[in-house]
Amino acid sequence: MIFSTYKFILVFLPVVFSGYFIFNHFRYYQISKIWLVLASFFFYSQGSPDFFPFFLGSVFGNYAVGTCLSRMQEKECRLQRKILVSVGILANVALLGYFKYMFFFLENINAAMGTEFPLKNIVLPIGISFFTFQLIAFLVDSYKGETKEYDVLHYLLFITFFPQLIVGPIVHHGEIVPQFEKEENLRLNHEKIALGIFVFSVGCAKKMLLADPMNMDAEAFYSSIPGSVSMLQSWFYTIEYSLSYYFDLSGYTDMAIGLGCMFGVKLPENFDAPFRSTDMQQYWQRQHMTLSRFLGNYIFKNYFRKGSRWRNYYMATMVTFLVSGIWHGAGWNFVLWGLMNGILVCIGAYRSYHKKNTPRIPALFLTFLCIVLTRVIFVAKDMADAWSVYKGMFSFGGLFGDGWYPAAWRIYHFCLEHLEMGILVLAGLAICYLAPTTKTLSEKFQPNPAWMVYTGVLLTVCLCKMDQVVQFLYFQF
Repeated sequence: MIFSTYKFILVFLPVVFSGYFIFNHFRYYQISKIWLVLASFFFYSQGSPDFFPFFLGSVFGNYAVGTCLSRMQEKECRLQRKILVSVGILANVALLGYFKYMFFFLENINAAMGTEFPLKNIVLPIGISFFTFQLIAFLVDSYKGETKEYDVLHYLLFITFFPQLIVGPIVHHGEIVPQFEKEENLRLNHEKIALGIFVFSVGCAKKMLLADPMNMDAEAFYSSIPGSVSMLQSWFYTIEYSLSYYFDLSGYTDMAIGLGCMFGVKLPENFDAPFRSTDMQQYWQRQHMTLSRFLGNYIFKNYFRKGSRWRNYYMATMVTFLVSGIWHGAGWNFVLWGLMNGILVCIGAYRSYHKKNTPRIPALFLTFLCIVLTRVIFVAKDMADAWSVYKGMFSFGGLFGDGWYPAAWRIYHFCLEHLEMGILVLAGLAICYLAPTTKTLSEKFQPNPAWMVYTGVLLTVCLCKMDQVVQFLYFQF
């Protein structure tokens, strides 16, 4: 089930919302939580019905392992706890590996060893990468003794809360569980509801008015890249794709945060104007922040060792981004994308440590250039397509080879042919670099007629466009 559909907005959400607060009104708090968990299970089953039994098994299996870890805190159980947490983590990784990486693994084994293992096209369950990270975090924290107080209902609310279940934000149990215990969060709060609807509408507009049209246009190019790609095509469609990915995921995050707010739950921010970063280190501190936080807490910090020659900051950064690349997809392009970003982050960290500052405008331009160049690897079907786009990006001779006047004429005609999408791309860039963020707008929000009219207009425009359902890009991860 997708947030930006009539079925979700006009049926699922009103029913779940009404039931939850009706039960809370009569102080049936346990029943209201069970209602929310069951609704979240139903929500997930609509998106991945075939995987749903595995999802249930994974959720309850991890709870059993986590509960055992929480109760085995005695020193004499140290070895057993290490074995148990290792088995639990490996089971999660194995499930993720089978559904997400088995085809890629067998394909490479066949190519390298000359074998003929049958390549079964396994359908990737939605959200598996996101909830797997949350389950692993739960096991690690249970191993550390940080989840003792959580019963099965608290745990299920943390894992399955439907606004963040599929594509995040990736939440920590310490952020979510306490909020369901505060009585003020269990009562109807009209200001929070109004704010939630506003933030949801902003996210919906990002998704439907910006991300979807840009994505469809760029995808049409990247799905059938010709042998020879012009400089204008390479840059235009890659910039378009870069913006569409940002607005798609940040739009989903806004919608999730808005839904959480309606239910009295504050979900963590996931974006902080990442395009306004002055280097790639800063960019990844502001882009997909909950993923960066997870990787930092559970990968980087466990690898980094001060004073160690091989486990220093830069090596830990490269390992972390290698994991990030593999997490994003099953393909060598994702591995290369992770390593490229790791190198760029290391460069940014080195320059920052040695106080080598670049003036802000050139720094913004260089960071944007890095974002776009790395996006090619991320979205290309294979390395051959990526290479074609890279060659096109720097084919100055093809554009300027016969002089400046013909080049200007080509640029003029390209702009005319791509006028509508060009205006949308410029609007997207203006929003990324100049417009207030959703967080800033939320802080200024007041439940008065002016803001409600603004919300109503956004939501109405989006509702009028919901006849065509387009999945979120990060569903494939």
